[in-house]
Formats: sequence, structure tokens, C-alpha cells
Amino acid sequence: MKAIATLPVLCCGPDTLPLDEVESESLAARFKALADPTRVAIVNRLASCDECCVCDLNGAFDLSQPTISHHLKVLRDAGLVESSRRGTSAYYRLVPGAVLELRQTLGG
Repeated sequence: MKAIATLPVLCCGPDTLPLDEVESESLAARFKALADPTRVAIVNRLASCDECCVCDLNGAFDLSQPTISHHLKVLRDAGLVESSRRGTSAYYRLVPGAVLELRQTLGG
């Protein structure tokens, strides 16, 4: 009787595929953007609504408008949020799938 060869058990599990370099860099940039508590709080707030006016974000945090704008720019550059303008107001929303991609990377 011929023995069946078995593969060694991997600590990461068979469903964990390695990331390519571009994907790793993109994910690292997103996680880096979330390394600030204020940006995590902004993403959390945006996750609870379809979109949010920047004036509401300014009112929700005890920070200056330029500071909130800086945090939003970091999140936008990382591909986590997107914005649109209506008149003089800017509205922000999470990029569809961006947070889901982070969650899936962490095995959730």
C-alpha cells in the first residue's frame, strides 16, 4: 500500500495567502493613517453614517478646523475616505470596501 504524502501544518493556516508588495504597501499606508486616535475616531464616526459634512466633524472634535482638515487629508490620501462638494460644504464618506479590506487582512 502506497503512503499518502501530507503537507506540513502551517502556523498561518492554508487560507492565508501571501500579499504581494504593492498590496502590502497599500495596506501599510492605510494602517499608518489609522495610527492616530483622532483619525480612528473620524473613521468610526463615518462608519455610522452614509456621509458626514465636514462642519459636523469640526463640531464633534475639540480640534481646530485646519487640524480636522489635515486628518481628513491623511485618510483621503490613504484611500480610506472620499469627499464631494455641495455648494460651500464638503461631505466625507468611507471608501466602499476600504475598511472591509483592512478587516479581512486581520482575519475578520
